[in-house]
Amino acid sequence: MIRIESVYKSFGDNEVLKDIHFHISPGEVVAIIGPSGSGKSTLLRCMNRLEKVTSGRIIADGFDLSDEQTDINFIRTELGMVFQQFNLFPHMTVMENICLGPLKVRKIKKEEAVKIAKDLLKKVGLLEKANAYPGQLSGGQQQRIAIARSLALNPKALLFDMTMVVVTHEMGFAREMADRVVFMDEGRIIEEGSPEKIFTRPDSPRTKSFLDKIL
Repeated sequence: MIRIESVYKSFGDNEVLKDIHFHISPGEVVAIIGPSGSGKSTLLRCMNRLEKVTSGRIIADGFDLSDEQTDINFIRTELGMVFQQFNLFPHMTVMENICLGPLKVRKIKKEEAVKIAKDLLKKVGLLEKANAYPGQLSGGQQQRIAIARSLALNPKALLFDMTMVVVTHEMGFAREMADRVVFMDEGRIIEEGSPEKIFTRPDSPRTKSFLDKIL
């Protein structure tokens, strides 16, 4: 589904990602954890070409995202994305936030977009918040609305979440929901494995030190 091959990313002289290799299989839930500044969010942004890699390749659903000929707008309809800050439009209601993508990207009728939005709001347990604004919601509610908004495009993979890649500081979520956990530090993948292995018997002292500080 998604394959990352020897990816490097630099901002000026600051090398943020260093020789990143891993893959995500269809239907797999992968949690990427690590301290702030380890490159997690930059990797996620590169996976949707919001940032261009300095070198290396990211293959998503058979398309090379580093290839300028790749239709990135089409790819983004297949790869939804939820940021840690959720990025809901504050001047739009919950319903308007969720309907925006289907209306503007999928070009579907408003009635159908509203039906999709209502169905998703039911699934995340927030139908009663359809006419609320993001500022009226708790952080957890905003996160669920952001997930619903991404799912409204019916993506093949959601880069928080089908096939799911999660950059998270919520270790309980990673432990309970992920099939595989990837630990990053200083722009590199230090180790990866099952949640049980990473959280109970990590190989790397850096992983253990990180987990000891936050668990």
